[in-house]
Amino acid sequence: MHRILIIEDDPALQRGLKDNFVDEGYEVQAAGDGAEGLDYALEHGADLILLDIMLPKINGYEICRSVRLEGYDMPIIMLTAKGQESDIIRGLEMGADDYVTKPFSIRELIARVKAFLRRHKSTDTEQFQFGSCTLDRQSCCCFKDGKDLGLTNKEYGLLEYFLLNAGKALTRTSIMNHVWGNSIMVTQRSVDRCVTTLRSKVEETPSRPEYIKTIRDVGYRFEL
Repeated sequence: MHRILIIEDDPALQRGLKDNFVDEGYEVQAAGDGAEGLDYALEHGADLILLDIMLPKINGYEICRSVRLEGYDMPIIMLTAKGQESDIIRGLEMGADDYVTKPFSIRELIARVKAFLRRHKSTDTEQFQFGSCTLDRQSCCCFKDGKDLGLTNKEYGLLEYFLLNAGKALTRTSIMNHVWGNSIMVTQRSVDRCVTTLRSKVEETPSRPEYIKTIRDVGYRFEL
């Protein structure tokens, strides 16, 4: 049974979330302020955390940062009433994996939680399959219908990073840091251009991508 930790200070929303996830068969722990939620997360852990951003005592950003500094890697989905780009990006760069903006559909949230929980750790996976494409990490190649796509080094690095983080909202800054490293020549436009060329090679219809989704004002998400 997966354990979900809900850290939310609105009693009605907390109760609604808890009841729905219990009905889905999850073990649920709820906390009404940041200090209580952080204490529970660090002492007991969880398989996934649903985390409000604006909390009493300790805010969600600090909870994300503290949990990651302690080495916990469970998925963290932010629940936020703020739709501003800077708030979302700050949470993602503090260690959150994804976000939903209030008000949200509970069915959509449950589906997203299930998707995160069924994905096992994939850092040791040698091959990834999506659609008619196969990324082979030993040869550093990607094949479509058995044919080598001839990805550039940056296109391959970007696709591998997407696949290792499938389902997560990734900011352009995080993509730059992981794929381009410390290069002083790269900008966020470089990321967008690389995404465009990668889509042209792996998507059936690049103008309506099935896998590499744009998150407006934030970055990208790879959806399997």
